[in-house]
Amino acid sequence: MKNNFLILVALFTSRVLLFGQGPPITADKPIMLGGKSFTVKTLTEIRTTQRGTFSYVPLMLHYLPTSNSLVAVHLPYIGFSFEDGDSGGELADIKLLGKYQFFRKDATGKTFRVVAKTVQTLPTGRKLDLIDLSTGYYAGYYGVVAGYETLKYGISNELGYNWIPNGSLDEFRYKLGFGLPLLKPQYPNKQLNLYFEYTNSWVTERDWYQLLYAQGIQYAGKNITFDFAIQLPLVNDVDEGRKLRQSIFIGTRYTF
Repeated sequence: MKNNFLILVALFTSRVLLFGQGPPITADKPIMLGGKSFTVKTLTEIRTTQRGTFSYVPLMLHYLPTSNSLVAVHLPYIGFSFEDGDSGGELADIKLLGKYQFFRKDATGKTFRVVAKTVQTLPTGRKLDLIDLSTGYYAGYYGVVAGYETLKYGISNELGYNWIPNGSLDEFRYKLGFGLPLLKPQYPNKQLNLYFEYTNSWVTERDWYQLLYAQGIQYAGKNITFDFAIQLPLVNDVDEGRKLRQSIFIGTRYTF
C-alpha cells in the first residue's frame, strides 16, 4: 500500500505537469484570475459509506488581493444519516484557505505555474470522524499545487499533508487531474470540459489507503460554471465498516 502511494508521489516530481481548461472539480489548480476579484462558489458532496450517507454543502468565498495570491473562507453545512439511526444537520468544520503563486512561466497558448497552499480547519463541527468534512479537531494542511495548461488539454498535481495534532486522521494526500475541453476556444468564453481526477489518501496513524477516481463534466460560460462528478473507490484499504461506496459532487461558481 505504501509503495503504491510513493510511486504516485514520484509522478509529482517527474514534471509531467499539465492542466485542463477551467477550474477542476474535485482537484485544485494553480491558475488564478486577476487581482481584486471575488468568487462565490459551492460544491455539494453527497458521500455514501458503510456508516451512512452525508451531505456536505459549503458556501465558499474567495478573494484575490493580487494576481498571485488568494484568501478564502469556507462555511459548511453537513447533514448526516448514520446506519445506526443517528441523523441530523449542523455546521461542519469551518476552513480558512490561503494560496500563493511563487512560480510562473508563460508561452504562446500555454502556461506552467506552481502555488503554495494551506488550509486551516477550525473545530466548529461535531466529532463525526469524517475525513475532510467534520472531525471536530483543528487541522493544518500544507501543500503544493502545480499545473501546465494549454488550449487543448491539461493535468493538475497536488501534494500535501494534513496535520491533526489532537486526532488520528493525519493524512498524506496526492491528487492528479486531467482536463479535456470539448469545444474550441471562443469569445465570449464558453466551455464544455471533461475531467478525470484521482485522489490518493494515506491516513498514516490508522494505516488506511484510498485511491479514488472522479469522472466529471463542467459547463463554463463567461463568469459562471456548473460542475457534476461521480467519485468511486479504486482501492479501498480501510477498516471494514468505514469503506466509501461513492460520492456525488454538484457545484457552481460565480466570479465578479
